Amino acid sequence: MNIADIISKSAVLDHVQAASKRELVQGLSEKISALAGLDERVIFDAVWERENLGSTGYGEGVAFPHARIEGLDKVCGMFARLDEPVDFDSLDGKPVDLVFLLISPENSGADHLTALAALSRILKTEGSCEKLRKARSVDEIYAVLNV
Repeated sequence: MNIADIISKSAVLDHVQAASKRELVQGLSEKISALAGLDERVIFDAVWERENLGSTGYGEGVAFPHARIEGLDKVCGMFARLDEPVDFDSLDGKPVDLVFLLISPENSGADHLTALAALSRILKTEGSCEKLRKARSVDEIYAVLNV
């Protein structure tokens, strides 16, 4: 699975501002709702419910909030780079400034896991997070995501 199959350039957000984890998830739910064709509240509720099971804060300033949602017909993602990191209850205790939001159809277990693995692979590539943080535009961010 290619990142371009999950995240379009229009789903890359830069200079995102949020005062809290909840505010961040609400804002991203609102933005992705237009791309996914679903009500933002449905998205927020599903992602927040998953987040309450355990933080999706991966560590090193990265989070992968995600959920499977009834009524969605394909895997849909969004990337956000925050101006200021927010506390995300991450495993390493560090605040988050790079966020991949992923929503998938309710019955897409394999596709959902494959998409999460693809996103995770990017961040495990040496220097990727640093490149994402130093990128000067949405175009540069999108290029780093699609290496």
